[in-house]
Amino acid sequence: MLRRFFRVVKWIVLSLLAVVVVLCVVYRDLVGYGLRQAKGQFTIVWNARPVAEYLADPSFPDSLKQKLLLIAEARQYAIDSLGLNDTKNYSTMYDQQGKEIMWVVTASEPFQLQAKEWEFPVLGAVPYKGFFEMERALAEKQNLEAEGWDVNVRNPGGWSTLGWFTDPILSNMLSRSEGDLVSLIIHEMAHATIFVKDSVDFNENLASFIGDRGAEQFLISKYGKNSEPYRQFLQEDKEFTHYVDHILRGCDYLDSVYMAIMDKTHDEKRAIKETSIRTIMQAVDTLSFEALVRPTDKHTGIPNNAYFMSFRRYQSKQDVFWHEWTHDFKGDLKAYIRALADRHLFL
Repeated sequence: MLRRFFRVVKWIVLSLLAVVVVLCVVYRDLVGYGLRQAKGQFTIVWNARPVAEYLADPSFPDSLKQKLLLIAEARQYAIDSLGLNDTKNYSTMYDQQGKEIMWVVTASEPFQLQAKEWEFPVLGAVPYKGFFEMERALAEKQNLEAEGWDVNVRNPGGWSTLGWFTDPILSNMLSRSEGDLVSLIIHEMAHATIFVKDSVDFNENLASFIGDRGAEQFLISKYGKNSEPYRQFLQEDKEFTHYVDHILRGCDYLDSVYMAIMDKTHDEKRAIKETSIRTIMQAVDTLSFEALVRPTDKHTGIPNNAYFMSFRRYQSKQDVFWHEWTHDFKGDLKAYIRALADRHLFL
């Protein structure tokens, strides 16, 4: 009887191993990508040092120490006053030594504002793919462009592991203005509180809303409405919002253009597309920028559909959240976040 039991157990174990081997062969690209991502994240988390060490280091600039203390205050404010989850994030910092360490690849149909999506376990379908190696990101870009996609590669300001690991501060974050830095921290903390599977546009738009409105309330609480940090944040937010609105109107314009040229040849479509995008971007010169760098100064050439899609992904639902927050919750951001967390099951 015992021998028969062990034979059954052995058969089950071997069967499971066979299934694992088959899955690894079938999904070898995904498995390889996942292992490289895990390695990249682990390297950063492992080599991050406690913030306390930087604060105690006499050679570390005082101005940057103040930014670290600001992050600690903003983090605690987000937990106590906004109700975001305490995941122990941002208690360590990884020194980038001024180098970029992450690259995000996004892609869109060439004549339609329709994002390419990648399927991942747990997260579901997502419209971006991250890399910790620039060469692999550029190779992915080249492959996608060969398939006909519009592709964009950018360096994100931060990233969230959704509470699975202790996310560190990245040293390049400290170059941001106070309001922008606080908004980024709260944005990433929002992801570890509310994250809906297969709903990246909702997740990113919501995190952007919570980040900006949370930063505004934090700055008022810390400095007051007449303070320079608060006034600077309002000016940056105003200028960015004007640019976002312009690009979102451009998205609607491109939708109509692409619909109208469906039956034209590829070359005709490409020419009309380039002219349309140039028209949108040239009109940016009518906007005023005092606190922010004019966005068109950052571009070499004209942006493509993947660039426009990023604004829909992060900014297109802000009016919806604003209406709910002000009308249904009377401006109580903590109550609004609690209601959203109750409404949406995490992953």
